[in-house]
Amino acid sequence: MKIKEIIIVEGRDDTAAIKKSVDAVTIETHGYGITEKTWSLIEKAYREKGIIVFTDPDHAGRQIRQRLMKRFPDAKEAFLDRSDAEKNGDIGIENASSESIRSALEKAHCLLEESVGGQEFTIDDMVAAGLVGQADSALRRQFAGKSLGIGYSNGKSFLQKLNKFGITKEELYKAIREI
Repeated sequence: MKIKEIIIVEGRDDTAAIKKSVDAVTIETHGYGITEKTWSLIEKAYREKGIIVFTDPDHAGRQIRQRLMKRFPDAKEAFLDRSDAEKNGDIGIENASSESIRSALEKAHCLLEESVGGQEFTIDDMVAAGLVGQADSALRRQFAGKSLGIGYSNGKSFLQKLNKFGITKEELYKAIREI
């Protein structure tokens, strides 16, 4: 299970548990005191790949999650039940089984790399499709976005949505032909 979004966790033990369970990239907050460098890294991940907030099911984890969600309101969230993350009184993702971690990520509706099929759109594809650089490009994006179920966006955001949601070139061209 290869996950497209970047998973935000608290520490290196959480990263180890995630990587044992799924193929994914993580960013560690190193607790509540998130540095500016880490904030910048999370911001970049949020804009470019999307993020999944996956913190421990304890008080500190909830506080970290609240800070992250306030700053990144469209982030996905993965949750573990406290009973799945507890071992000898210690509560954390690092104590959860791989099955529990995968289940939590599936419930967060994470995007799988396999579903994308390796097809990434470029700005050249957008120009060729008339979705940028033409007088009627905004209108074309509006209709294509409605047809594809990804909504209206400016050119840059539309390109990101095409890649993030795993739209195939065939699906895009079909939507454009309907315009």
